[in-house]
Amino acid sequence: MILFPNAKINIGLNIVEKRNDGFHNIETVFYPVKIHDSLEVIEAGETRFFAYGTTIPGTADDNICLKAYELLKRDYNLPSIHIHLLKNIPVGAGLGGGSADAAYMIRLLDQKFELGLQTQQMQQYARQLGSDCAFFIENKPVFAYGKGDEFVSQEIDLDRYFLVLVKPPVHVSTADAYGGCKPAKPASSLQMLLHLPILEWKALVNNDFEATVFPKYPEIAALKKELYDNGALYASMSGSGSSVFGIFKEPILLPQLEKDNKVFYGV
Repeated sequence: MILFPNAKINIGLNIVEKRNDGFHNIETVFYPVKIHDSLEVIEAGETRFFAYGTTIPGTADDNICLKAYELLKRDYNLPSIHIHLLKNIPVGAGLGGGSADAAYMIRLLDQKFELGLQTQQMQQYARQLGSDCAFFIENKPVFAYGKGDEFVSQEIDLDRYFLVLVKPPVHVSTADAYGGCKPAKPASSLQMLLHLPILEWKALVNNDFEATVFPKYPEIAALKKELYDNGALYASMSGSGSSVFGIFKEPILLPQLEKDNKVFYGV
């Protein structure tokens, strides 16, 4: 059985406060985009993980797909399997690729082995693997809060626009992104701001990570400016970076960005 995990972008991201457990409370909107990995599970004599495509940091034994399998195996009599992951979603890009793979692994195991899991059960497993993993269980636009693992539905539809996503050859660590950030409750509700016309988002909808990431990685800031210079209605870094996306009214090609970056059109 094969499923195709997809990426997400963050539209707005407020770092609200530091938690007692060392994490931060945030507010953001997760929006699914059409950049996909390919995930396949085959019954086998022993459980092994195989990766192809874009290089994934760490070892096969540490892969989050394998962790998802082991998590469910504690509660269900799962057979040994081979896991094949073809990686296309850029790594370390703020696109949730690893989280998507983990969530889709839970969904795939549920379907293939007829576990009968309910949505909330799958989300609860996913939350144990990463803050944004649970989003990919239902995989629809949500306003996310808390650690980014609590959701309410967000009415937003970008299908009539053209999205361009640019991944520079830069990796931004989460520690770098949070370093120097100053948590603060936003003056306006992100949920309400996203009901405004997209042209108004530029002045009102912010990603707080840009304040710490852009000074350290000016090439990412330059990409955002380039998207606006080419007519983007709204542009932003996704998550803690390093990818940047632009929302355009019409289809566009930006060959000048393709030389040094990976560019995805119409996602």
